[in-house]
Amino acid sequence: MSQPESENIRPAKKGKTRAWVAVGCAAGLGILLTVGILLRADHPSSSDVKGEPGISYSHDTVDSVPWSIHVVKVDRKRKDIAFVAPLAKGKILGVSTISEQARTLPPEMGRALAGVNGDFYERDNPKYAGDPRGLQIVNGELVSAPSTVCIWFDADNNPHLDEVKGDFKITWPDGRKTPFDINRQRRANMLVLYNSIYGASTRITGGQDLILEREGTGPWLPLQVGQTYRGRVREVKASADTPISPDSMLLSIGPQLSNSVPQLKVGDLLQISTTTIPALTGVKTAIAGGPAIIQNGSPFSATAPLGHASEGYSERSKYERHPRSAVGWNNTHFFFVTVDGRQPGLSAGMTLEELAKYMVKLGCTEGMNFDGGNSATIWLSGEIMNSPCQGLKPVANSLLVVRKPTQAAAHKN
Repeated sequence: MSQPESENIRPAKKGKTRAWVAVGCAAGLGILLTVGILLRADHPSSSDVKGEPGISYSHDTVDSVPWSIHVVKVDRKRKDIAFVAPLAKGKILGVSTISEQARTLPPEMGRALAGVNGDFYERDNPKYAGDPRGLQIVNGELVSAPSTVCIWFDADNNPHLDEVKGDFKITWPDGRKTPFDINRQRRANMLVLYNSIYGASTRITGGQDLILEREGTGPWLPLQVGQTYRGRVREVKASADTPISPDSMLLSIGPQLSNSVPQLKVGDLLQISTTTIPALTGVKTAIAGGPAIIQNGSPFSATAPLGHASEGYSERSKYERHPRSAVGWNNTHFFFVTVDGRQPGLSAGMTLEELAKYMVKLGCTEGMNFDGGNSATIWLSGEIMNSPCQGLKPVANSLLVVRKPTQAAAHKN
């Protein structure tokens, strides 16, 4: 993949040219070095670069493996800094580079200073490319439902790490309740609620769609966690890639549910509940990933079970060295970490256990893995700081640290 001219990428470290790294990456796909070393506090090579106030960057190398590790460190005491998790192109369906997500961040969300790629997402089916695997909340708007571990930030900008579960329910006119999902590919046995942040239309066929309009003066769009919405059926239609209008919700009913939900007509009223466990009411930013790799100071530690090589990739890859991205924190600082990989001579990548132990050495007491492989990218002040395997790759979302809007204006002046 060639590099877009608009992207400013720091040259590969240790004297290697970008072209050499790209060739090495392609040749090294699937080649995992078996050299093992003990993690040490005194890494052979480290360089520090100060970023904007409250943010610094360091590049750490361990030649004997080799490893090339990039760390952005954020001072949590600064009140002019916050975290946001934007969607690529502002929609569920779609991908873009972190640089593009940073450049196009709405001004009301702040000015992007640094970031790392985010959650795992749909990539096998181009029709639904960009759909995040787990929870995402963007500037208070619930855009994707929880399904795995995630981090979220409270009103004081403090991060939290936990498995979040959605208790999303539709209450029908007869009082029955049915679980639903939001803004994802609806399969035949699913009930999915859509709004326009998903995309222009549902991209599905089969089943039935209910177009819902606001009832009364209660809460409506944008969708938020911990609310109860009242919607009235404005239109009932057969599901056929139905358009999604900005002022309405669309409830799509899979054909396998036709006998288990009531048949509705125009004018019928239903309720929509967006409860989560734990409650995330009022949360402005949340993003999923996984697994959790540091909890209460204890790093992820796992011995590869017998037969793990025959397991699916998501399980098998835990014990293999790959490019990685992760986030972690302690009481004073927040960290973005990206480890290059699949590039012989530059960096072998890390197992999850190696990544967790390294982040504990940084001082992290909590940490979560993000999407890795050729998605692993770290960005700072307009530059891609690492050497992404196979070149820059567009991704579904990211976690960015921003200067808050009022402070950004003052800083500019």
